[in-house]
Amino acid sequence: MKRFVTILSHSLFALIVLAATAWAATALWLHLSGALRLGAEAALACGALCALAARFARSRRSGWAVLAIGTLAVGGWYQTITPRDDRSWALDVSRGVKAQVAGDIVTLRDLRDFDWSSATQATPRWITGRYDLRRIETVDMFTSVWDNPDIAHLLVSFGFADGEHVVFSVEIRREAGEEFNEIGGFFRQFELVLIGATENDIVKLRSNYRKEEVRMFPILLTPEQRRAMFLSYVALAQKLEARPAFYNTLTANCTTVVYQLATVLKPDLPLDWRLVLSGYLPDYLAGLGVLGGDGPLQDRKAAAEITARAQRADPAIPFSRAIRQP
Repeated sequence: MKRFVTILSHSLFALIVLAATAWAATALWLHLSGALRLGAEAALACGALCALAARFARSRRSGWAVLAIGTLAVGGWYQTITPRDDRSWALDVSRGVKAQVAGDIVTLRDLRDFDWSSATQATPRWITGRYDLRRIETVDMFTSVWDNPDIAHLLVSFGFADGEHVVFSVEIRREAGEEFNEIGGFFRQFELVLIGATENDIVKLRSNYRKEEVRMFPILLTPEQRRAMFLSYVALAQKLEARPAFYNTLTANCTTVVYQLATVLKPDLPLDWRLVLSGYLPDYLAGLGVLGGDGPLQDRKAAAEITARAQRADPAIPFSRAIRQP
């Protein structure tokens, strides 16, 4: 029995060392380059071997001591990786929306209103808008699927009495020439940005140029809830302007951040696996009783599909109006 416990203890220690080494190796690989990367990876491997050797050749305490020293070293380095707002950003995420509130009037600066000519090329245009919180009439959720139907990007659009719409989108803030990868999203590789945009920019880009599967779902909220939700985005914009933050594939992505904002409306809003597998968000919202539309859920999903409608929209008709026409 004692031998079994010893073997189990050694195995558990080895498993912890291997898991910690794999995590640290990935972080070093993503954040370092060249000779520095190779040197750091070699030092990490030596540290892992030393921890295992100390454990098996000397004592339990020696092994844990070496592991603790290595953990503190890697952890200390990792804490030096802090979010920044002064990198050479890709043009479409180079500016996060900025907000000022004066009573019922919200002024949004750096709203994106690009004129896209392809999935990667656009004539840039950044605008400023003033919005009366008392005149918010609708909230729509756009989901955009580009590959895996289980994963969708989420955009939230607020419609005003004058027909104007403002869309908020929580996104990774890519550097120029950088591409997103899910693994890097776990290791502080990307900053977080809140994009404020017109539907003619951010929705049309996804439906007409990226050829993604875009759906628009009306969200049933009271005037007070619509106002609170809009102000939640305003607060996030102000927070990110004051202090940059990292994107995280699991805990700080386009849906989990919106979930955190939505707790303003319902503090006991239940956590759910569909916040991660965001392609199922309509099912989640339907269960909460806030998904608009008529008929069974599958009928509402079918009616929400706007990609074809957006692609054949008459350029003479405002885009927001065109995608809402039957």
